[in-house]
Amino acid sequence: MEEKSITPHSPRHAIDSSMKRRGSSRDYRQRGWYMITLVVKGRRPLLGNVIGDPAVQYGEPEYPRLSPSPLGEAVQEQILGLPSFYPQVSIEGFQLMPDHLHLLLSVKEEMPKPLGLVIRGFVQGCNKAYRRLVEPLAGTEGGASASASPSGGSAASFHGLPLRACALQAQGASLAPQRRPEGQRLRYEGGLLFEHGFNDRILTHRGQLRIWRHYLADNPRRLLMKRCHPDLFRIQRNLEAAGMTFSAIGNRFLLDRPLFQVQCSRSLTAEQIEAQKRKALAACAEGVVLISPAISPGERAIMRAAFEAGAAEIVLLENGFTDLAKPGGARFDACSRGQLLLLAPWEHHNDRRVIQRGQCLQLNEMARRLCER
Repeated sequence: MEEKSITPHSPRHAIDSSMKRRGSSRDYRQRGWYMITLVVKGRRPLLGNVIGDPAVQYGEPEYPRLSPSPLGEAVQEQILGLPSFYPQVSIEGFQLMPDHLHLLLSVKEEMPKPLGLVIRGFVQGCNKAYRRLVEPLAGTEGGASASASPSGGSAASFHGLPLRACALQAQGASLAPQRRPEGQRLRYEGGLLFEHGFNDRILTHRGQLRIWRHYLADNPRRLLMKRCHPDLFRIQRNLEAAGMTFSAIGNRFLLDRPLFQVQCSRSLTAEQIEAQKRKALAACAEGVVLISPAISPGERAIMRAAFEAGAAEIVLLENGFTDLAKPGGARFDACSRGQLLLLAPWEHHNDRRVIQRGQCLQLNEMARRLCER
């Protein structure tokens, strides 16, 4: 039987991929809610250390959190002081991380300046604190090794450790400033703490604010989980399987197990979908891994039921991964358990797209070929 050719999807009008593009139709002076993300230049872990135990429940004393460095404390002061310069802006929440910052802002009334200029003023205040507090280490460009972990050691020191031991190792060296000889000139990353530009997300629907608040609170725990299971969260490019190439996040060993394709026509009745669900769950009980792009309502219902039952799954995605991508929500914890593998055959795009019928057919064909390899 002749193999069908699987070719990447090429959008008719390619859009430049950037997580820092502004919304072209958005007036950033108007009222609204925003989640702003700023990244430390060079991803240096200058803002503090994540401490705590990722195995404990939210609200318990040892739940993961960031212990800020002196620079992190100075950045916090800039955050809390922002409304005194811009009374139209309210700080609704924030989360410092070793190498980045999330801000949850509410613009309560129309501002004379767009939000970008407000963030620029905030960043300038942070730059002053950076130049005042951070002394470059000997032989480095910007005060800390770009490859250092927030604990002061390498990320490899966390490989294979139990959760509690991993969390304890996250409590490491202080980033306290050092005194310098009088008149000595320092070398900074151009005097800039954060990378140029920022990512903004705009509140658009009910329930989104609750998701944002949870995401901010859960960031430290997610970081510790990634350190404890680095191989499960590392993006693998050019993963070859059944003559096809994918980018992957998750447990790649799931491809070595027997696979069961979940594919449901939209014309199936509820009874037919329920019958397929029973068949899929029975296969899971025998150790089979479900695989599907989970596009149609029936496919989503079956994959969701199996996922909630703890079954292992492979999900084919229309959108690829950025270099710093990680699964969201329940998929993140499923990855840490080795329960999930995400496969993307195509490049990442930032713009919202409605999946095309041709892509659906290609993804289902990929699932079939992986099952029959």
